[in-house]
Amino acid sequence: MKKITIAIDGFSSTGKSTLAKQLAQKLQYVYVDSGAMYRAVALYTLQHKLIQDKSLNTAALINELSSIKVTFQYSESLKASEIYLNGVNVNTEIRSMEVSNTVSRVATVPEVRQQLVNLQQQMGADKGIVMDGRDIGTVVFPDAELKLFMTASANTRAQRRYDELIGSGTDVTFEAVLENITSRDHLDSTREDSPLFKATDAIEIDNSNLSLEQQFEKVLALVESKL
Repeated sequence: MKKITIAIDGFSSTGKSTLAKQLAQKLQYVYVDSGAMYRAVALYTLQHKLIQDKSLNTAALINELSSIKVTFQYSESLKASEIYLNGVNVNTEIRSMEVSNTVSRVATVPEVRQQLVNLQQQMGADKGIVMDGRDIGTVVFPDAELKLFMTASANTRAQRRYDELIGSGTDVTFEAVLENITSRDHLDSTREDSPLFKATDAIEIDNSNLSLEQQFEKVLALVESKL
């Protein structure tokens, strides 16, 4: 059976990663969370004091890019890949609110985007890959056989993210999460380099009122039509 490239873009907290993991498992494809790669770089900036008072030392970050190694390793126990920053598993650390408040700022740096896009394209050279992010169908894999654009209302996305954070023991308010969601939407959509927008040939899916099962079945039918 032929293999295809599946590109999933969309706003934060629209369930892109959950859907991508489901598809990869069903199709036995490689799954890559491109957002986790940007989060790992954001974590690096926090660890090395390259961002303070919401001000990013862009020149220092660019200068240190060659020292930032982002990789994925498959975990047998989780049956999924985990992200490593310079050899250290940071799968949990990159999901903090501090990283969430930093990642869109880091993602606006063209040099960061170029380095990670090159790496992502290498990962998908042989197809059989599901990748989610903000510019997968527009920049990373413009020739992907299936492009999806995920969306949902800001309040719905904030509630999902809030429930996730509370469930993991993070002390946060709904208002703070909603502010983070709307701020990231603005930064992602208005940055000069590779802004978030729907590719002309992408299929939009508003999952505000869809269950995970309904969403998966809908998308799986689209995948099968491409195969």
